[in-house]
Amino acid sequence: MSKFELKLPQMGESVAEATLTTWLKEIGDTIEMDEAIFEIATDKVDSEVPSEVEGTLVERRFEVDDIIKVGEVVAVIEVAGDSLGIDSEDNEAITEEEVEEPIAEIQQQVFAAKETVATPVQDFSSSERFYSPLVKNIAKEEGISIAQLDTIPGTGKEGRVTKNDILAFIKNRGANGSAVVPETTEVKKEAAKPAEVKETPKSAPIPAATKTSTVQVKGTDEIIPLSRMGKLIAHHMVESVSTSAHVQSFIEVDVTNVVNWRNKVKKSFEEREGEKLTFTPIFMEAVAVAIKKFPLINVSLDGDNVIKKKNINLGMAAALPDGNLIVPVIKNADQLNLVGMAKTINDLANRARNNALKPDEIKDGTYTVTNVGSFGSVFGTPIINQPQVAILALGAIRKMPSVIETPEGDFIGVRSKMFLSHSYDHRVVNGALGGMFIKTVADYLEAWDVNREI
Repeated sequence: MSKFELKLPQMGESVAEATLTTWLKEIGDTIEMDEAIFEIATDKVDSEVPSEVEGTLVERRFEVDDIIKVGEVVAVIEVAGDSLGIDSEDNEAITEEEVEEPIAEIQQQVFAAKETVATPVQDFSSSERFYSPLVKNIAKEEGISIAQLDTIPGTGKEGRVTKNDILAFIKNRGANGSAVVPETTEVKKEAAKPAEVKETPKSAPIPAATKTSTVQVKGTDEIIPLSRMGKLIAHHMVESVSTSAHVQSFIEVDVTNVVNWRNKVKKSFEEREGEKLTFTPIFMEAVAVAIKKFPLINVSLDGDNVIKKKNINLGMAAALPDGNLIVPVIKNADQLNLVGMAKTINDLANRARNNALKPDEIKDGTYTVTNVGSFGSVFGTPIINQPQVAILALGAIRKMPSVIETPEGDFIGVRSKMFLSHSYDHRVVNGALGGMFIKTVADYLEAWDVNREI
């Protein structure tokens, strides 16, 4: 028999943790391949996590409402024989400590000899950063405080501190002839004053959403705690504003041709396809066309490097019944015709409202569109969905008096118009690119063929 560790998978871009909401299996239950073991919730989606193997559930490492980091082991499943490619005589689950070098051996590599220091038990839960069990154990053995651990620049994925990072910190500290001594530690030999850590964080700390000014609460006021999703959305919005230099461009678009064409074909489209034809797929098609013309809108910024995305994956912000938002992603939107775009959008929107989206359907977006006009707003200034560099807001379509130019002269007529609001990151998108992009979207919509077949 061998054991398989079921870890929390990556749930979407920028999602680092999730809340365990329900256990679907009890200890001792038989597990089938791809059978759901537990349910989790993030700020973006609720989802079931399936098993990757067949076997018996022998351990549950978290309880309902616990917060789990991506990559942490949530459950252990016992499988028969050596189906995992593990020696059947090995009854223990493979852990990070078994893969890495023993801590004692690592310490010998760093210090030829050192004084014995009695180290108090440290509570790593007070840190907002994620540390692997191996890094925590090394920190405990070496008497590294939480404050000092938080200052170590991480070279791992998403800035995580690796074994090599903490060993380099220990080695440099030892080379400087200093030792870290917590106030409650008993030392057999007088230690030198701790060296001042001068590493500069890669980015400014993100203000916590809960750190607001004190508000006076009166007797008739109602206090409504933010939901977990609400807290995470608030954090992501503050993080985006503090990361990107937001600039906006606005343009008014005459969509009379689009409105008239849709009114003409929407009934036959629904009868033939069994789907409603909204304005959203038309706008998404226009955005995909503009991105192909200006691919530098379809990028992310990583330090001093611009990452140009090959795929055009359009996120569409969708409102949920509880008032929160979710952004399902239309993958390879430029490869869909209008019928395929309409079907994909309707499917994602319906399942978003029913909390039935899969984790893969909310990640890897490269550009986002939000429809503020569905709530009657004329235009808006949307916040960029990190790590993207731009977002487009669609305003309400309104009938407006407008000057119409003809060979016979100008006259006033009633036209259907709307505003497009384009927010972009001025660190990488300049005003010319941001303006030309939105103008291309507008031109495409204004030139819509009223005789187009669908």
